[in-house]
Amino acid sequence: MRMLVTGGAGFIGSQFVRATLHGELPGSEDARVTVLDKLTYSGNPANLTSVAAHPRYTFVQGDTVDPRVVDEVVAGHDVIVHFAAESHVDRSIDTATRFVTTNVLGTQTLLEAALRHGVGRFVHVSTDEVYGSIASGSWTEDTPLAPNVPYAASKAGSDLMALAWHRTRGLDVVVTRCTNNYGPYQYPEKVIPLFVTNILDGLRVPLYGDGAHRRDWLHVSDHCRAIQMVMNSGRAGEVYHIGGGTELSNEELTGLLLTACGTDWSCVDRVADRQGHDRRYSLDITKIRQELGYEPLVAFEDGLAATVKWYHENRSWWQPLKEAAGLLDAVG
Repeated sequence: MRMLVTGGAGFIGSQFVRATLHGELPGSEDARVTVLDKLTYSGNPANLTSVAAHPRYTFVQGDTVDPRVVDEVVAGHDVIVHFAAESHVDRSIDTATRFVTTNVLGTQTLLEAALRHGVGRFVHVSTDEVYGSIASGSWTEDTPLAPNVPYAASKAGSDLMALAWHRTRGLDVVVTRCTNNYGPYQYPEKVIPLFVTNILDGLRVPLYGDGAHRRDWLHVSDHCRAIQMVMNSGRAGEVYHIGGGTELSNEELTGLLLTACGTDWSCVDRVADRQGHDRRYSLDITKIRQELGYEPLVAFEDGLAATVKWYHENRSWWQPLKEAAGLLDAVG
């Protein structure tokens, strides 16, 4: 099997590539993997150092919006796993143009090439944020989309584009929507790595609003294992939810991070909430559990401890990223 992974130098994409080439995902032990990544601020070649010399690995630097590059890269592949996206909510509120361009137009460009070259399956990786906010209960895959911020709106658009290509053009598309990911190699503007690395450097950490916003946390390795299940056995034209089973308020998460880092609330700044900040996300994972046998395996307590330890031990990975982003002397 020849697999094209877009955004494979990012946080989740690189985990998927490493796990595939290290033989950790059943059904892909012999896969040849091509990574297509633009290498924007969050795409990092260092995320793929452990597989850089692997005989079944190829890296191509390029933009999913560029039809010439995409056409050349897609040719000859059996499967596309599409991670590439602009994904930071705050950045999308500041300027939405590149989110629409990358997330919607980039997906369309890939879909066209996949159909043209007879790709056997297109796995489109999305997010729970496309649903907006839910006060109680959980969303099913049939819940109407109601995004509240530009990032989520652009992802909703790309989801609908992918599903439309299945319905109107017959392309074998499956869509996954996940909850909040955490784990090693996550770009340090996100809450867990930002808080951990700030605390390591004696900086303060920001807690939005009243801290009551609630999220479900999913270890990146569980997410990638579920994507593999969907890639292998998911039904064409379907959406599958992927969750971690640990729902926490941002205040509860902050408390756990402070404890894990050996500090207290004296380093926390309560900051003004951002516009359109969704109060709660919650995905019903009954479908993927019943159809594909998915269950999250990484207990949050264990996964968080391992993640904090990783950032403690890998300053050489995150410090240059924070320096480049101007995050070393800011709360985030």
